[in-house]
Amino acid sequence: MPTESLGATHRPSYFLISVSTRENLELCIKHGLAGFPSGESGAWTFCEIQNGDFVSFLYGARAHNLYQVTNREAVRGAELLPPWKLLTFRETGRTYSFPFRLHLQPIRLFNELLVRAEFAYVAENLLLRGGYSKTHFQADQTILQSVSEMGALAQGAAMPLSIGEHATFIPRFTRSKQLVKTPEVSRFKEPILQSAIRRHLMSEDNLQALLSSFSFEGIRPRELEILGEKALPEGHIDLLLKQRVPLGSGLKIPIEVKTKKAQPKDLDQLRGYMDELRGECPIGILIAGDFNRQVIGNAKDAKIKLVTYELNSDLTKTPTFEEIHNGLTLKAVGG
Repeated sequence: MPTESLGATHRPSYFLISVSTRENLELCIKHGLAGFPSGESGAWTFCEIQNGDFVSFLYGARAHNLYQVTNREAVRGAELLPPWKLLTFRETGRTYSFPFRLHLQPIRLFNELLVRAEFAYVAENLLLRGGYSKTHFQADQTILQSVSEMGALAQGAAMPLSIGEHATFIPRFTRSKQLVKTPEVSRFKEPILQSAIRRHLMSEDNLQALLSSFSFEGIRPRELEILGEKALPEGHIDLLLKQRVPLGSGLKIPIEVKTKKAQPKDLDQLRGYMDELRGECPIGILIAGDFNRQVIGNAKDAKIKLVTYELNSDLTKTPTFEEIHNGLTLKAVGG
């Protein structure tokens, strides 16, 4: 896999990465590495976090250090490579290696409890989910600004891990069960589509085009940020469009994503999220491949905007995430 440059075309995002054991945390910190398991969740996380993004480790209800991602690679034969041991989940009995890896530059050193007010956005996600149960959590720009002043500046780089010559691969995705071969080829599921849409809307031009198609005025795209899954008492919002720096009040627009045809229950689900967000949520957005006729008829009264997505990639084959993202288009239904 070619090395990627840090010349990111989007503003950096900030993620907290869940670590399974104290031993793994110590290895991550020692070598400036993050690793994700060989299942579908690992491939999804690898697609979510890009070069130039910022991350901290999450373990024992504490956030550990701030790093910037300098390189990403997916390695073949990870079960034979250091630094992490194979991990077996009690619930499923399945054993995983860690092929999806991020190389990290230490920026700040700290060890902070999540009960701090600065971590409220992530802590609420954890509380409402009843625990970690996810490889990563995206935090907003307010938290990134706060952690950029925590602790002390890191001095130098982490200890490089030498694993000798090794082969790499580019993760691919498919709708064909016959072509699935994890970790190299995973099923195309909603989280992958959500990640592609999030990346698409991180472009101010793309976000402006979408908002203009709704005749939604009064706020500039540069004032907004789009975040991954947000937990609410009602459930989990797929994507959340919110003000980057709220002043007095904070605009919030929930986005629900469906890979196939959206049904009335999806409209009701999104309306429930909007009600939970109360007065700060003027509209909701439902993105799907197609819409049930009843959904189209009821969306306006529910203040929900409908958007279809199209992909240039042939998912009966095995496109990469970049091919899926680059071939994505969004089109408002009915204006």
